Amino acid sequence: MELFRVENLSFRYPKAERDALQEINLSVQNGEFIVLCGASGCGKTTLLRLLKKELAPVGEKTGRILYAGAPQEALTNAGEIGFVQQNPESQIVTDKVWHELAFGLENMGLPTETIRRRVGEMASFFGMQGWFRQKTDALSGGQKQLLNLASVMVMQPKLLILDEPTGQLDPIAAADFIATLQKINRELGLTILLAEHRLEEVFPIADRVLVLENGRILLDDEPRKIGLRLSKLHCDHPIMLHALPGAVRIWQGLHIDDTCPLTVREGREFLERHFENRAETLPEPEVPRIGETAVELKNVWFRYEKDAPDVLRGVSAKVYRGEIFCMLGGNGVGKTTALNVLAGLDKPYRGKVLVGGKPIKDYKGGTLYRRGLALLPQNPETVFVKDTVRADLAEILEVMEIPRSEHAAQIEKIAEKLGIVHLLDRHPFDISGGEQQKSALAKVLLSEPKILLLDEPTKGIDAFAKSNLREILRKLKRDGMTIVLVTHDVEFAAETADRCAFVFDGEILSADPPQKFFAENSFYTTAANRMARGLWKNAVTCEQVIEGCRTTGGQL
Repeated sequence: MELFRVENLSFRYPKAERDALQEINLSVQNGEFIVLCGASGCGKTTLLRLLKKELAPVGEKTGRILYAGAPQEALTNAGEIGFVQQNPESQIVTDKVWHELAFGLENMGLPTETIRRRVGEMASFFGMQGWFRQKTDALSGGQKQLLNLASVMVMQPKLLILDEPTGQLDPIAAADFIATLQKINRELGLTILLAEHRLEEVFPIADRVLVLENGRILLDDEPRKIGLRLSKLHCDHPIMLHALPGAVRIWQGLHIDDTCPLTVREGREFLERHFENRAETLPEPEVPRIGETAVELKNVWFRYEKDAPDVLRGVSAKVYRGEIFCMLGGNGVGKTTALNVLAGLDKPYRGKVLVGGKPIKDYKGGTLYRRGLALLPQNPETVFVKDTVRADLAEILEVMEIPRSEHAAQIEKIAEKLGIVHLLDRHPFDISGGEQQKSALAKVLLSEPKILLLDEPTKGIDAFAKSNLREILRKLKRDGMTIVLVTHDVEFAAETADRCAFVFDGEILSADPPQKFFAENSFYTTAANRMARGLWKNAVTCEQVIEGCRTTGGQL
């Protein structure tokens, strides 16, 4: 049975030069699990919001959207279409977990007994009994996103729409969240339409995958066939190849005539079928040269309130000049807090923070931030203060006392480097999350820092943009910049960092080169490493696995 039909849908934002969506035709059957993917700014969020009329953006729309055979405008029960946003903070409106679960039902005017029964059932289904009465601001990122999902599910929707819901979750929390979606789809028969950049977990469980490019549907097919069709379109559409699950990328890179694998298990079986299992070790990575210390934490303790528990517990770490240092770990373990302490935004009650060998408290009058240190926060919207991206970039150049005659050239140069030229005259709040991330990074880089702190810099950006960002960070490193970044993206960390550190319970437990760090982990590691174990002990990226197959493994 058809639940949704989209016919010749086009959409253009006010004052935009081109359509955000062009001639979209789509049919969604009841009970399907559909994954929507594509580059940042390709129209994913616009399409999803147009399907939920209460969230539809302002602009010029042509074409038709039908729900259950009737025009979308005829739908009176808003609860039939649930929507979970990317940022878990932006959807929570009450102070307690149980209040949040009941909020939508109360607005529907349902009887108290019905509300209590539904809330109890949903809390039990999602395993929320242990934190049912907690304050919402005390929850971890994974718990907040699970609460958003439960708050939508308690309304008993027929269609669940999710816009990059795992963007701020650590790998374990993200996998748990996706498993919950699969359970809902399989056990309740709920129709799910999910937009996502992280395809490793969602690709294998989808019934269909839609690939969007420049506002059009490029491909609509089963996941396994998408991998095959994209490999044939490689020359014309290279962007999406970077986003595919590790098993698909390895299969494509080896050009072997075999069924396209989707999961880690299938990828391992594929490698074992075609290559000798000799448990070889790839060459050990070069150990980064230890030079002058750029920033250092010495036995740092921090809590947000006097009577609150410690967030940082005796943290000590050194980051060397010209190094890319990456911190990984679960939601709520203290990564962002450590970054804010390094930036001087939060002051520890014990321990020292040194920048360039000098206590951070000795930097007076903002001297630390003038071509010294810069922070890109997790929420890029906090960086913008003007009505256009161009004006925001010009604003930081004014602060840096760059002559106005040089503004245009510098703005064009950084915009071209980050691929945001087409966004310069757009309002920062009218562009996608990934585009906001790149625009905010452009503003931070224009401050010419020697030490760059990045909090989740890959959040919301597509795989091709991640590749560009990695090359930019490497160039900045070659130019002498020190980079400290916090991320949940293990693949990005494995391909980018000189050293990776694991943060747990307010402490930094280890810091090693990526090959050693990820090869010795079981869960905080890459899909490529999980597939290659037993073949090459320290292969942690798809490229390393492919190279290992070509040079050391030997095809059977």
